Amino acid sequence: MAASPILTFLARLLSLVALGLLTVAVIVGATPGPGFQPLRDRAIRMLGGIPADSGAAEALPQGEGHAHGDDHHDDHDHDHDDHGGHDEENSLRLSDQARRSIGLREGDVALSTFDLTIGVPGIVVERRGRSKLTIIAPITGSVTQIFATEGEAVTPDQPLFEIRLTHEELVQAQANLLKTTEEVDVVRREIGRLEGIGPEGIVAVKTILERKYELQKLEAVRTAERQALLLHGLSESQVDEILLKRTLLGKIVVRAPAATTPPAGSNAEITLVLQDLAVERGQHVTAGDTLAILTDHASLLVEGEAFEQDIPQITRAAADDRKVVAILESKGGPEQKVEGLEIDYVANRIDPESRALHFYVRLPNEIVRDKRGDGDGSARFVEWRYRPGQRMQLRVPVESWADSIVLPSGAVAQDGVENYVFRVNGDHLDRQAVHVEHRDPQAVVIANDGALFPGDTIAMTAAQQLQLALKNKSGGAIDPHAGHNH
Repeated sequence: MAASPILTFLARLLSLVALGLLTVAVIVGATPGPGFQPLRDRAIRMLGGIPADSGAAEALPQGEGHAHGDDHHDDHDHDHDDHGGHDEENSLRLSDQARRSIGLREGDVALSTFDLTIGVPGIVVERRGRSKLTIIAPITGSVTQIFATEGEAVTPDQPLFEIRLTHEELVQAQANLLKTTEEVDVVRREIGRLEGIGPEGIVAVKTILERKYELQKLEAVRTAERQALLLHGLSESQVDEILLKRTLLGKIVVRAPAATTPPAGSNAEITLVLQDLAVERGQHVTAGDTLAILTDHASLLVEGEAFEQDIPQITRAAADDRKVVAILESKGGPEQKVEGLEIDYVANRIDPESRALHFYVRLPNEIVRDKRGDGDGSARFVEWRYRPGQRMQLRVPVESWADSIVLPSGAVAQDGVENYVFRVNGDHLDRQAVHVEHRDPQAVVIANDGALFPGDTIAMTAAQQLQLALKNKSGGAIDPHAGHNH
């Protein structure tokens, strides 16, 4: 144990000698051989150093080495974040192909008034007493001509049918009218002859008065017989034709109803469609039989069914003349929206079976197809945009919010409890969190809290696709082993 200090002293002395020899070798430019490597490393450790090739540098805390290089990268990252005025973590840059693929459309933010609405199912119906007209046979006879075909469009006063008279009573009424008319003419000529014979006294005044009284009686009979023919279904012009030509009327022409004043909001031209043809040529009909049914669909109604809890709001909307929006339901195509409609009236009772309140909205119609038939082109066929039986969704406004930011539903992406829009920033789209006050299938109301300002340009469509793309970008590549257990 006593020799230990002596051995330690000798070991340190040899190390100092070796260190001195190594220093001399470095000064003179010599390259130390392999035998000096262990001695050099030991000498460096004794002096408190760490050999350069021992791997200890790797054990240093991260960030303590290469300080200058880290500073350089920090400066680079700072410049990259500030480039373009956006944060890369909340920004997207899309190619033109990607924009077209997702149907990206941009637009400016603006303040507007938003009408809070309730949705009510509805169905298109005809206006009772206005949309349907029944043509009946005015007299008894046989149908000899049919001038219009089923589905054809007709105009007011257009000929529809020709009927040959076979009713004996009507034939006799015409004969009586002609007979009375002839007797009236005879009496008038007799009175004229008596009054022109000569001075007063040659013909008794009493005789002339008797002829005048007879004329009055005959004219009264003729008036009654004329009215009888009108009641049988003949028109004024047909009766006048009998009296003018002094011949019995063997055939009559049944025409479409005469033109009336078009209802407000409908087409100026009244177009009737022969919806149902009830007779065939040669068929015998009696007075009052249905010949055809015409329809006028220039103006229809949408029958809405409101639930009991919606009755106060529907009634208030009707009283305030609020404008209703009707949305035509269609499969596989864009929805058709009709705005600015008015509530015509609200039913006075609740349906006992469905427990719903019916109300009716006026629906102006329009012709979407007008075609002339083959042959001489006289036949005309039309198609209306709206037809009875079509289902619609009625949106009845119940409250108005002024100075609101209203965006299409496709402009706001939803991710959990967060909602985002994408503001256009040069060639980038920057994500912006917003507060949603109201959302429905058509529109979203954004709080006017400074997140967006009027005039900002944002993506009006495909916001949900942009949010998914941004999440994929920040999440990195997908693990190829995801979903596999080894």
